Amino acid sequence: MSASLVAFGFARIRFFGRDAIFILVLSTMMVPGQVTIIPLYILFRDLEWLNTYLPLIVPAWFGGGAFFIFLLRQFILTINPELDDAARIDGCGWLGIYLRIALPLIKPALAAVAIFSFLGTWNDFFGPLIFLRSRDMLTLAVGLHFMATAASSSVRPNMPHLMAGSTMLLLPPLLVFFFAQRYFIQGVTFSGIKG
Repeated sequence: MSASLVAFGFARIRFFGRDAIFILVLSTMMVPGQVTIIPLYILFRDLEWLNTYLPLIVPAWFGGGAFFIFLLRQFILTINPELDDAARIDGCGWLGIYLRIALPLIKPALAAVAIFSFLGTWNDFFGPLIFLRSRDMLTLAVGLHFMATAASSSVRPNMPHLMAGSTMLLLPPLLVFFFAQRYFIQGVTFSGIKG
């Protein structure tokens, strides 16, 4: 995940303007997603990704966003810097330190980021509504909305189908959180502690 590599750079590598760039990255959290939707739409149109699942998968897979960078940076700051020094003495460069030292130690934070990313992608309504045109490709959230809208306009709404769709929408996030709650809680708890 690219967010962990960027977070490692902000946490460990000293370079000119590091703090200013980090503040700039954090300030992107204040930009609403609706502001960037038109440039994203034009970009995905030029890449011929409209009406495919790629606009929903690729940004979530390679992106991460400022919140994930912040969360992982805070977690990396809790790792003892003497481990970096020992690895540097053994001949590791920054990438080796990242891959061999930091990445194995930040697994709880990566699990928390993966859960947040999954929940954000799973519950996304606006992205699939904009980027998917075919009714056959709709995600469950958008399809359930269309089903509920059609049900509200008809005389007899099909409540069993709506309830089954709602259960299908709720079940995967519930299972993910149930099986990964230990990593989730550990990742969120330790990311705020610096010692």
